[in-house]
Amino acid sequence: MDKNNSDAGYETTVHWFRKGMRLHDNPAFRLSYEAKNGSGEHYKLRPIYILDPYFRKYIRAGANRWRFLQQSLVDLDTTLRQLGTRLYVIRGLPHEVFPDLFVKWNVKLLTFELDTEPYARERDNQVEQLARKHSVKVEQKVSHTIYNTELVLRANGGSVPMTYQKFVSVVGSMPTPRRPIPAPDMLPSECLLDDDLNNPEFDVPTLDELLTLKGFNPTELKPCLYPGGEKEALRRLEEYMKNKTWVCKFEKPNTSPNSLKPSTTVLSPYMKFGCLSASHFYYRLKEVIGNSPHSKPPVSLIGQLYWREFYYTVGASTPNFDKMVGNSICCQVPWDNNPDALEAWTNGKTGYPFIDAIMRQLRDEGWIHHLARHAVACFLTRGDLWISWEKGLAVFEELLLDADWSLNAGNWMWLSASAFFHQFFRVYSPVAFGKKTDKSGDYIRKYIPELAKYPDQYIYEPWSAPKSIQERAGCVVGVHYPKRVVVHEDVYKNNITKMSLAYKSSKASKSSNTKKSRDMSSSPDKKNIKKPKLK
Repeated sequence: MDKNNSDAGYETTVHWFRKGMRLHDNPAFRLSYEAKNGSGEHYKLRPIYILDPYFRKYIRAGANRWRFLQQSLVDLDTTLRQLGTRLYVIRGLPHEVFPDLFVKWNVKLLTFELDTEPYARERDNQVEQLARKHSVKVEQKVSHTIYNTELVLRANGGSVPMTYQKFVSVVGSMPTPRRPIPAPDMLPSECLLDDDLNNPEFDVPTLDELLTLKGFNPTELKPCLYPGGEKEALRRLEEYMKNKTWVCKFEKPNTSPNSLKPSTTVLSPYMKFGCLSASHFYYRLKEVIGNSPHSKPPVSLIGQLYWREFYYTVGASTPNFDKMVGNSICCQVPWDNNPDALEAWTNGKTGYPFIDAIMRQLRDEGWIHHLARHAVACFLTRGDLWISWEKGLAVFEELLLDADWSLNAGNWMWLSASAFFHQFFRVYSPVAFGKKTDKSGDYIRKYIPELAKYPDQYIYEPWSAPKSIQERAGCVVGVHYPKRVVVHEDVYKNNITKMSLAYKSSKASKSSNTKKSRDMSSSPDKKNIKKPKLK
């Protein structure tokens, strides 16, 4: 952009969409279109989205998530155009494009939603410094979470609430969360611009263009089950809110990890991208439930929102939250490095049909049930393969539509018994767990078609079927479907022993560090120690 080509005829406010890809309950966006200069005149409004290579640098994103993003951008642009403006899609790095935008558009105010993730804070601090150099005021608003994470810490005496129960207790002592604001029916005419409304330079990229740019083959995408965007998020929410009985009786552990259709709301991708406001969801649940008897946290729907808030709060305040080393809350475990086993797990080829079906569903559809995540995470880490939870986190970060930095790291630490959850001796069976809710194995047949003709009694354990039955089913183990990478009955007990040793070692290390810290703090001030005279 030409820095000398400044639209000096008017002053501009820019709203930067990142997460928060919605108009309902978006206080930063409202601030941008209501903003006025010192003379009481509206700034001209330019809503932007930056196709940010930080995504590629810091976040592993698969084709399904790029599709969800592209659909969300199209939806956002469509809604903005109905209000007389548009979404200006800018290509490049934020710290590279903003200086030019500040000058060319004569920007006086930049607004965006607060983001607590480490890479985002680094990016935003850099942009704020650039804004100051160009005399641009910056306003950030909290709206991606129900509670301001900093206020939660303050309410807990400045420390992080390290258990879910403590978190719920702390937020229960805080003022009622702010109520969501509605989406605008119209924008002030004074803030609307005529120029650039049809400039293709700022168009949302097509899906083929975006996927090709990111190195994916568009023809390899599976059918889209969860379209991105605010409209779909609100439609999906209201579809579930119509069923008051279901809402009131909802208990997460009683839902099925292997139903052929989702047994939960699948609203998590929409909340990850901010197509749905957490506050709006929270208050809709309150309205629907009213005074009726209902399930309680942690298993209720409101309880699920609290889990999200809990992990956001801990993640925002814990250095190296997504790593084992340097993470003060994480047990230091000597995990194995086993690339072959990791690849088998990642691609659904472990030889355990329940585990493989889940991983294949994840790759095809971008979503799996929370309890299914429990099963495959336990299998990868402390249950069977003894591979680091960081490896699993990376795969989920790539393949999940709802890959959310804080929740992903928090859940992987929980499920590997590295933090939060410490009953490491409780291990999910890769055979028995799936049978509880799908005895006939229909879920396995859907995602592992090579096993479709197996009798029910062998569908979860095809290795136990006689050779004649395997041949009759057209799927011989070791030929058409892989042999087991490990024998669960042999390895999980050994892993429990290794986990116990890791806990003892980690506890001893923390005790030693605490003692060193106490010794240092109680040692005499070096300045007061007299140096011996040299003879």
